[in-house]
Amino acid sequence: MKKTKISFFAAIFVVMAATLVANAYAEIYKHVDPDGRITYSNAPMKGAKRLYLDPPLSPSAKARVATPDNFPKVDSRAQKERDLGRRKILEDELAAEEKLLAEAGQALKEGEENPEVSKVSRTITDKDGKSSVVTETRRNVAKYEEKIKKLKEQVALHEKNIVALKKELASVVSLK
Repeated sequence: MKKTKISFFAAIFVVMAATLVANAYAEIYKHVDPDGRITYSNAPMKGAKRLYLDPPLSPSAKARVATPDNFPKVDSRAQKERDLGRRKILEDELAAEEKLLAEAGQALKEGEENPEVSKVSRTITDKDGKSSVVTETRRNVAKYEEKIKKLKEQVALHEKNIVALKKELASVVSLK
């Protein structure tokens, strides 16, 4: 009984797979209605034209093109020098980015420690009619949050740049 179930399901699987493969290379029809709207279908319809499309080639089936004989070639010594130059540039950029990250981190720390405040003066009149000026210090929360947001964005940008540079450096052949 179990063998029958397995072969039954295997047969269903084979039929479904064959149907999917057949549908993958099905005929395609293009129909343009009087208003200029285009409809593509796998079912023929009146006035539709069949499109003859080549099946997609797998990457291994595509023809390889040989490098032309007159294509400029670089000897291995020159290529090593280029690679060393590239590595040096990337290492310098990484060092600069790490320095900028440290500066951005310090600016964020200082920004978090120094909230945005402003002094506001106002005149108060007492019950005797005498006026006096009172100065108050108020915190500007919206301005502080905007400043911190920008500082955090700078830190994140430098962190992202460092990750990208390290990834690029890892792809450069080590010549040390």
